[in-house]
Amino acid sequence: MWISPYKYYKYVLSLGHLYSDINQSILSAVLPFLIATYHYDYTTAAMLVTVSNVFGAFVQPFIGMLSDKKNKLLYMTLGVLLASGGMAVTGFISNFFGLCIVVIISGIGVVMFHPQAAKLFNSVSSKNAKGKGMSIFSFGGKVGFTLGPVYTAFLMNLFGMKGTILFLIPGIVFGIVCSFFNKDFENLDVLEVKKKEEVKSEQKDDWSGFIKLCCVVFSRSILSNGISTFLAFYFIQQFSKSNSFASMILSVFYGIGSIATLLGGEIADCFGHRKMVRLSFCIFLPAIFIFTNTSHFVIALIMLIFMTCGESLSYSPMVVLGQKYIPNHTGFASGITLGLAVSISVALCPVLGYVSDAYGLNYAFIIMTIVCVIALACSMLLPNVEEK
Repeated sequence: MWISPYKYYKYVLSLGHLYSDINQSILSAVLPFLIATYHYDYTTAAMLVTVSNVFGAFVQPFIGMLSDKKNKLLYMTLGVLLASGGMAVTGFISNFFGLCIVVIISGIGVVMFHPQAAKLFNSVSSKNAKGKGMSIFSFGGKVGFTLGPVYTAFLMNLFGMKGTILFLIPGIVFGIVCSFFNKDFENLDVLEVKKKEEVKSEQKDDWSGFIKLCCVVFSRSILSNGISTFLAFYFIQQFSKSNSFASMILSVFYGIGSIATLLGGEIADCFGHRKMVRLSFCIFLPAIFIFTNTSHFVIALIMLIFMTCGESLSYSPMVVLGQKYIPNHTGFASGITLGLAVSISVALCPVLGYVSDAYGLNYAFIIMTIVCVIALACSMLLPNVEEK
């Protein structure tokens, strides 16, 4: 009789999340080097982030719907390989259109991973520890975001732009790891179908609550993507730091976020996922306001810590809330909360880039402060699914 070692699957999926999301942070971290090499302005650089996310955004819900029908390990392994492969060739292409093509490929690879992996994670997590389970999954992604800028700075300083070819390593490693778990994930598919048939008649989908959640996710994603895109530039311009130092600051942002993400899900299991979402914006709002209005480097770093905690504490609870609002479509919910709502927000990055070029980076952060107010207001409208 086959016995499912669920705890091992969690770590495999979390490792995959690391290898997937490292490519997203690599894109943000490599932007200063692309600007220095090809003399792009902020708007042009931000456009690379936008095309990567927007094209992937419209693929992810369909991947989510497919994963609701059948688990496909291929989506995850091929996705990570595409994500790594796209970023691996960025250092060999000087044409902006060519760069757009390869970052689109990388972006599509990233979104192929998330719905399937998040759905599987939901399946192997116990009913009363969904937040903790999702925080482990999210932690892997945050660690990937943390390592991306460090990995990028190391390769750029050692090999120059040609060092991007080594970005392919994570995709290859994950492909090898997954090859050992293919049969086990197929067995998980059978168990998931049985489980879904049992709960479908008991649980109803709350699409109204899910739509409200998407508004909150959309607002939070503007903050997350805006900071990850412009934080390095902000420290370079406002505090005269080097490209490598700014990339390290970005890693600090992601590193602290990893810890906050891990804690956020477990705390939310105890006190409520909706409350954690609201608390995160209450932390973020005063921090970004002070960050935007200070000229002291140390104060800016301290506020960055609070901003990071505020941005990360709500990550896992939002995914769990999405799966709770529409429990019969967990793959689709994951595709939206992890993908479409997130990626569409990236379309505003060129707007922030234009504002930065025209008025200064400080004004881009002022806009993000206003968005945080909107996010907090939207979070107050979320229905309390924990009581249903």
